[in-house]
Amino acid sequence: MSYARYKACIDACLRCVAVCTDCASQCIRHEGGHHHLARCIQTDLDCAAICETAAKLMSSGSEFARELCKLCAKICRACAEECEKHIEMSHCRDCAVVCSECADLCEKMS
Repeated sequence: MSYARYKACIDACLRCVAVCTDCASQCIRHEGGHHHLARCIQTDLDCAAICETAAKLMSSGSEFARELCKLCAKICRACAEECEKHIEMSHCRDCAVVCSECADLCEKMS
C-alpha cells in the first residue's frame, strides 16, 4: 500500500478519530446522567483507537493494513449505529455520518 493510493481512506480515518473523540467528550459532559451514553462513549473510544491505528498502518505501507481496515470498517459501523440512537445530539449525529463514510472507505481497502 502506498500513502498516495490510500490517502482518501487515511484522511477519513483521521477525521473519524477527531469526531469520535469529540463525541465521547461531549457525551461525558452531557447533562442528566451518563449511564445511557456509556455504550456510545465506549464505541467512540474504540473507533477512534482503531481508526488512528489503521491510518498509521496505511501510511507506513504495512502488510497488515488491509486486515486492519476490515476490522476498522466493522467498528466504524458499530459506532455509527450506536450514535444513530442519539441523533437528538448534534455531535452523535455528526459522528454517525463520519463513521459511516469511514467504514465505506475502509471496506474498499480491505
